Amino acid sequence: MTQTPCTPGQTVGPFFGIGLPFSRDSELVCNEFPGAVELHGTVYDGAGAGVPDALVEIWQPDNAGRIPQASGSLRRDGWTFTGWGRSATDAQGGYAFTTVPPGPTSAGAPPYFVVAVFARGLLHRLFTRAYLPDADLETVAELAGLEPRRRRTMCCLAETGSGRARYRFDVRLQGPGETVFLAYRGDRA
Repeated sequence: MTQTPCTPGQTVGPFFGIGLPFSRDSELVCNEFPGAVELHGTVYDGAGAGVPDALVEIWQPDNAGRIPQASGSLRRDGWTFTGWGRSATDAQGGYAFTTVPPGPTSAGAPPYFVVAVFARGLLHRLFTRAYLPDADLETVAELAGLEPRRRRTMCCLAETGSGRARYRFDVRLQGPGETVFLAYRGDRA
């Protein structure tokens, strides 16, 4: 019997076109939904180039802070808020979601999108949060040990001029301005 050497852990990807994409995957609501916003950005590698084959997922509460409990988030009608979406990046590393602004899930807590990034070279997906632009991150206990400049990597930028609210959240996988990534252990965030 021939023995084979151990091999390194599997990296995330490549992504195959079967099974991952689904109709309206990046639309948590349709464009005509009252209060719809766009969350968009670019996933950058350590050299500052856009990552053309990443996958970005978001989870979020609705604008009242309620977390959807119904199953069926893969079946989209545009009017039922699903709380979850997936967007593959384009050739420049860009992604976009149509959704609603998240509401706070508890009194005094700043609202945020949970963001997961899957990309080549990653052994595991990366988690971060995208806080709305006016969030007071000083009140977030989990971020207390971070320098203020590092905390700011977790904030969206507000953009205007398109007729509806747009939030930009760029993800920098490493290097200058690297996004803060979070580790989740069990049911604690």
